[in-house]
Amino acid sequence: MSNVAEPEPAGTGYRTLSVIVPVYNERATVAEIIRRIRAVDVPLDVEVIAVDDGSSDGTDKVLATLGDSTLRVLTHPTNRGKGAAIRTGLAAARGDLVLIQDADLEYDPDDWSKLLDPVLRGKARVVYGSRFTGERRNMLPLHWMGNRFLSLVTNVLYSSTLSDMETCYKLFDRRIIDGFTIRSDRFDFEPEITAKVLRSGHRIYEVPISYAGREATEGKKITWRDGLGALRALVKYRFVRMDR
Repeated sequence: MSNVAEPEPAGTGYRTLSVIVPVYNERATVAEIIRRIRAVDVPLDVEVIAVDDGSSDGTDKVLATLGDSTLRVLTHPTNRGKGAAIRTGLAAARGDLVLIQDADLEYDPDDWSKLLDPVLRGKARVVYGSRFTGERRNMLPLHWMGNRFLSLVTNVLYSSTLSDMETCYKLFDRRIIDGFTIRSDRFDFEPEITAKVLRSGHRIYEVPISYAGREATEGKKITWRDGLGALRALVKYRFVRMDR
């Protein structure tokens, strides 16, 4: 693990927040999440990039009606996975801060100010929204146990103190995330980026967020197999040579 101390964040000079919205078969929720995104008031310019990851349920048609000067829509012709969608969004993003926003309404854009506050005050350059320190509902017991276990493994392997490694609310200083080559195509993006941030000596600041979990019958896509993939990724990225 890197022992290089992280430089103190400047906390000033940020102008644009790039919000990357990976979308796959979210016809029922994508219009509402874009509405909520547009309603958020933050002290930065905001660009929103939705990446339709090969949806087959008509999500593309909904997005086609939403695109305007406040929203760019990019498309994968086939489903490639969340990590691949985030890479596509990053390649197009112009902001000096990057936030990942899922399209399923589990995460509330009203919490953006909580994520941004430590960065804008110069206390952090990477911020995670923790579902285990804030208001939450509908997290199934199996998901609760799996998330807590993966956070424990992260803390043991990387000498960290995270309560929620698997959170999908992650905010980055663009210079940090640009320093890594993201290889994961699926949900293993979460452990990969966390491992690389921690191994590079950067601290991860956590803030409480609200969370409204879904069940599989409501469209939740992550399964126990993705949990096993996350575990493998945590072990892999702890011991392999760091690539930039």
